[in-house]
Amino acid sequence: MTPVEVAAARAAAVQRRTLRVLVGAQVLSGAGLAAGITVGALLAAQMLGSEAYAGIPAALFTGGSAAAALVVGRVSQRAGRRSGLALGYGVGAVGAAAVVLAAVLDNVVLLFAAFAVYGAGTATNLQARYAGADLAAPAHRGRAVSTVLVSTTVGAVAGPNLVGVMGDVAAAWGIPPLAGPFLLGGAAYAAAGAVLWVLLRPDPLLLAREQADEDPAPPDDAPAAPEGARPAPRSPATARRTVVLAGTVMVLTQLVMVAIMTMTPVHMTHHGHAVATAGAVIAVHVAMMYLPSPLSGWLTDRFGPVRVAVAAAGTLLAAGLVAGLAPATSVLALAVGLGLLGLGWSLGLVSGTAMLTAAVPLAQRARTQGSVDLAVALAGAAGGLGSGFVVASSSYAMLALGGGLLGLAVLPAVAMSLRRSP
Repeated sequence: MTPVEVAAARAAAVQRRTLRVLVGAQVLSGAGLAAGITVGALLAAQMLGSEAYAGIPAALFTGGSAAAALVVGRVSQRAGRRSGLALGYGVGAVGAAAVVLAAVLDNVVLLFAAFAVYGAGTATNLQARYAGADLAAPAHRGRAVSTVLVSTTVGAVAGPNLVGVMGDVAAAWGIPPLAGPFLLGGAAYAAAGAVLWVLLRPDPLLLAREQADEDPAPPDDAPAAPEGARPAPRSPATARRTVVLAGTVMVLTQLVMVAIMTMTPVHMTHHGHAVATAGAVIAVHVAMMYLPSPLSGWLTDRFGPVRVAVAAAGTLLAAGLVAGLAPATSVLALAVGLGLLGLGWSLGLVSGTAMLTAAVPLAQRARTQGSVDLAVALAGAAGGLGSGFVVASSSYAMLALGGGLLGLAVLPAVAMSLRRSP
């Protein structure tokens, strides 16, 4: 075998191992991700005595996620994915422990600070998708990203359905029941960080850089590489437009998803549904965020990320219409609406990630990805913070319908990018 073939075989073997390790870590971290989503708003509403502030936890989760995304991206740029991801999950575990302590002490200031720190786990869970793409062939990048995302489903679906059980465990230990899921979340994040720190070797980003440095230029008489084997060269202007479009798609899908998702448990419990029932609807939502990821990845590889981004906009509109028009007494209709919301998010995230990864060279990849995820997390923070005030001043139906219409803003962004492309 030639040196190039040896390097390619090594990269393929490391890619398979990397995906296995990432899958294991994502299964664990999914439980931590879902715990805060399900009861964070309820815990804040209980401690503050008002639903108007129920959106603050999601805003703090995603605000903390924004800062963590930037830090994880920069640490990954310097020291590799292993160091960045393990650090992010460790910080998330500390945040979970602080949430439990704040609930025990009935300290709202500590609670809000802890929510922000806990958000590091959310950022890290999303940043892991980039590690799955570092060594992937361009023609299979969407599927590599989706493999990492779909593995989150197991923990993310189990987490909300363990709300009642963890509440009972917490009560037995003298902890407020709504803080119980954060016990699970802290343990899950700590375990995910440990798995990555011990097993993510060699580091996929560092190996991709090493191979890019060693990859020799082909001789003049060499046969052409198969289509899709190498990314097409991009001008700096085209690359910038692609980064902006990718960021816009992910920002809008995150904003809409967080806003509607955050207030759904509050809306349901306000209309007499049990916390466990609200948890089941959120479980459907989270499952549809991650379970269709292989479909999102296949569509992205097959039809291109731009077309999939357009499909994401249509799906978000459908989600807003179903959730907004659903009777408050209909658990099934709300579950369908939240399921469509999760699917729209999956289509937007996978297509945006594929666009971004293809546009940025390895030398700046992790830093740029962290910066884009910072914007994504800030959009989620805005959605979470604003959702409670929108519902308090109007209704959940207006929030859902408005969110669905906002998702259509992806379409002019796509049209503008295509019009400027050569």
